[in-house]
Amino acid sequence: MKRRLYPAYQVHIVIFLAFLITGFIMNSPSEIIGGIKSIILNSDILITDYVEIAGVGPTLVNSGLLSLMIIAFYIYHGIKPNGSTIMSIWLTAGFAFFGKNILNIWPVILGVWLYSKYKKESFINYILIAVLGTTLSPAVSQLSFQNIFPINIGVLIGVIIGIFIGFILPPLASSCIKIHQGYNLYNIGFAGGLIAMILMSLYRILGIEFEKRFIWNTGNNLFFSIFLLGISLFLIIYGIINNGKSLKNLKAIHGHTGRLISDYFLLYDNAAFINMGILGIFSTLYVIVVGGDLNGPTISGIFSIIGFGAFGKHLFNIIPVMIGAILSAFLNIWQLNSPNMLLTTLFSTGLAPIAGQFGWPIGILAGFLHVAVAMNIGYLHGGLNLYNNGFAAGFVAMILVPIIRGFGKGE
Repeated sequence: MKRRLYPAYQVHIVIFLAFLITGFIMNSPSEIIGGIKSIILNSDILITDYVEIAGVGPTLVNSGLLSLMIIAFYIYHGIKPNGSTIMSIWLTAGFAFFGKNILNIWPVILGVWLYSKYKKESFINYILIAVLGTTLSPAVSQLSFQNIFPINIGVLIGVIIGIFIGFILPPLASSCIKIHQGYNLYNIGFAGGLIAMILMSLYRILGIEFEKRFIWNTGNNLFFSIFLLGISLFLIIYGIINNGKSLKNLKAIHGHTGRLISDYFLLYDNAAFINMGILGIFSTLYVIVVGGDLNGPTISGIFSIIGFGAFGKHLFNIIPVMIGAILSAFLNIWQLNSPNMLLTTLFSTGLAPIAGQFGWPIGILAGFLHVAVAMNIGYLHGGLNLYNNGFAAGFVAMILVPIIRGFGKGE
């Protein structure tokens, strides 16, 4: 097995080391340790903002540590960087503000590893599913530390549930991509939602119900604006410096529909970083312009858009979907800058391939429908699936795409 520290990993190591340094500048070591402990022991179901629970510094450290662990995980297994691995690193970083921590991800990953052994195949073939499958990490924390069982029994049950989830996830994920035909970029979110729905249904018939949560931080827009715009500019500058044909390649990226699998990093190398940075600036400014809060959940949405800038998203296929989501705010009961609308609008971009394939009007329709579905689907999984919008997007794509084609809108 050849292990190599590729430049794409190097630049991400620099970024996430900066998270750690910034975290320790903002809080003392004792505050960092106490905050990380709070993150680990707290419930992680939607919506749980680590910035509100633990503070900015500990949350940055949790995100930085977890992201560096995933990078080291890839390097150890000899995984070359590509659009999907870059995307998964950013999703990990984002949801480490909002549901994932340095402990609760590993049982799910272990379960996927055991499935690879059961199939007698290399774990490398499943490693991306393992990392993205940590969308169901709250299923581990919820049973382990929420006093449903005595803690020693709860931890054991939580770990077993996490391993079981990881074990059954790969075959389900493979089937789910066929259902939505690659038009939902959050495929693991769809598969994870189905597992969480069944799991939550079983809990409920046993009399186990989780209390709804809404923990949402406010008041840190100035710091996070500088933080997010700085990261985005860094990505753009890095991409320009390291890719002589960056502008030409950026135009080529804009010509893709984004339908799975669209790997911009393998196709256009460092131009993908420019696209990621542009998307980061755009999504950050969107939250600021509508008067929203920059916090753990919205940063998770922004990082998701940045990550998929290497694997399916660009300005011209996310804007129509976001317009559709925004238009829905004029008819629904949620204000445009409300927490639910902010998150749903940012994450609605998982349906970007529909706009890329079928055009702006259909993309707008997809975004509009996505809001309606996403706002009502969380009950099914009880907040256990962090990629709630991936679950919703799967249903929208599954229903909308066949109808479009049935009325003559082909490939």
